[in-house]
Amino acid sequence: PKGTDEEKAVRKQGIQDATKFAIEIPFKVMEASYASLAIIKAMAEQGNPNSVSDAGVGALCARSAVMGAFMNVRINAAGYDDKTYVMEILAKGNEIQEKTIKAESEILAIVNEKIGI
Repeated sequence: PKGTDEEKAVRKQGIQDATKFAIEIPFKVMEASYASLAIIKAMAEQGNPNSVSDAGVGALCARSAVMGAFMNVRINAAGYDDKTYVMEILAKGNEIQEKTIKAESEILAIVNEKIGI
C-alpha cells in the first residue's frame, strides 16, 4: 500500500526490514564458511594423505562461498538506510574475507607440500 503517508511509512519499514534480513543471511553464510576452514586445515594437516587434495578443494570452495556471500551482503547493504549498521557489517565482512584468503593460502600451501609434485 502506498496511499497515505502512514501506509508509505509502513511499506518503507517493511522494505527496510526485508533488506536487513537479506544482509544478515549471506553474512551468516560468510561466518559459517569461514569457520569450516579450521576443519579443512585439520584435514590437510592430519587427514589421509591420499585425500589431501579434497582439503584443497574444500578450501577453494569455502573461499568462494565467503566471497560470493559477501557480494550479496554488499549489494543488499546498498539499499539499507542505517548507514552505521552498513559500515559495521561491511567492516566485519571485509575482515572475514581477508582472514578467509589467508587461511585458504595456508591450507593450499600444506596441500601442495603434501602432494609434492
